[in-house]
Amino acid sequence: MRYSSKPFFPGNATIDLAPYLRSPGKSNNKGVIIGGIVGGVIFLFLLGLLAIFFRLRRSRKLLKPRRGDILGATELQGPTSFYYQDLKVATNNFSENSKLGEGGFGDVFKGLLKNGKTVAVKRLTVMETSRAKADFESEVKLISNVHHRNLVRLLGCSSKGSECLLVYEYMANGSLDKFLFGEKRGTLNWKQRFNIIVGMARGLAYLHQEFHVCIIHRDIKSSNVLLDDEFQPKIADFGLARLLPDDHSHLSTNFAGTLGYTAPEYAIHGQLSEKVDTYSFGVVTLEIIGGRKLNDTRLEPDSQYLLEWAWKLYENNNLIELVDRSLDAEEYNPEEIKRIMEISLLCTQSAVASRPTMSEVVVLLLTKNASEFQPTRPTFIDATRRVRDETSSSSSSSASKATVSISQLSAR
Repeated sequence: MRYSSKPFFPGNATIDLAPYLRSPGKSNNKGVIIGGIVGGVIFLFLLGLLAIFFRLRRSRKLLKPRRGDILGATELQGPTSFYYQDLKVATNNFSENSKLGEGGFGDVFKGLLKNGKTVAVKRLTVMETSRAKADFESEVKLISNVHHRNLVRLLGCSSKGSECLLVYEYMANGSLDKFLFGEKRGTLNWKQRFNIIVGMARGLAYLHQEFHVCIIHRDIKSSNVLLDDEFQPKIADFGLARLLPDDHSHLSTNFAGTLGYTAPEYAIHGQLSEKVDTYSFGVVTLEIIGGRKLNDTRLEPDSQYLLEWAWKLYENNNLIELVDRSLDAEEYNPEEIKRIMEISLLCTQSAVASRPTMSEVVVLLLTKNASEFQPTRPTFIDATRRVRDETSSSSSSSASKATVSISQLSAR
């Protein structure tokens, strides 16, 4: 840059500027350098604008409320869709040799997928209306997002016409009932049984209080508790009662559950809450400790049901009599088993409000020095005795409809 108080050139004069300019080569190099610098500055400026734009856009997206999904849950991922034909081949056309069991919601088959993974395939039949299929897809989407170490995981589904297939992870050790009063009876030690009781409680606590929505199982029983390779319990069939059409059920009754395990207020009056599962948990826990079925015929004639027998032993301060004879007496603490049986009786209280939540049950089970609690006589016993009286006196059909019959209470 040059400065002067006088004009460099005369006014309106034409001057040859060649002497004042540098050589053409140097001028071109200077132009390239200046152009590169200017272009780089412009590029960085535009890059900065883009970064600011995307950052503002992202922040606005995060500030927006999350779009709700089914039943008030946040955005959920859908289950994996399997080809019906692939599952048919995996189960050898749903052959009897592949059948793992027959449940209330459908038969279960062992399947080997093309990738070599072993799965369990459950066959369901739902209504063929578009509404039923839409409800099925929504419920399956919800169930497939339930992930907990004590719940059987739903891997995916498939459908063809009115038939729907659910694909679950495979449990090598099968159901708990086989180890309590089946062909594998007496093989579980006390530590394994205690871990199963705690695992069941944790799984139910997750369904009731820790998932997006409260899921009530409605059919907790030993055959719906599966065991993995390490004998960790996994609750199966949760949420399936919601998939059934309104005019269908897996029992001849008008509710989804197994009588005897189901709380009286639900079996008789249809009153459903998460405390229904609490009641069932208490009954199954007594089965685990005693190694006997709910309706074990080996019990005393005046105590045909395990829960009634347990209550009589509690009244006589002799609960230890209920413990499975196959257990090694040196493996367990009698006071600990007595405390867990008292928790079981607390879960079967007649008043719904008197039963603990499943999260409270977990705390009670794991607290060695839990505060004393006094369970009261379960409603199940009173209802049973009332039914016996009405049966012996040839009660009317209207009276029998208002109560549960003995044959129903001992079903399955």
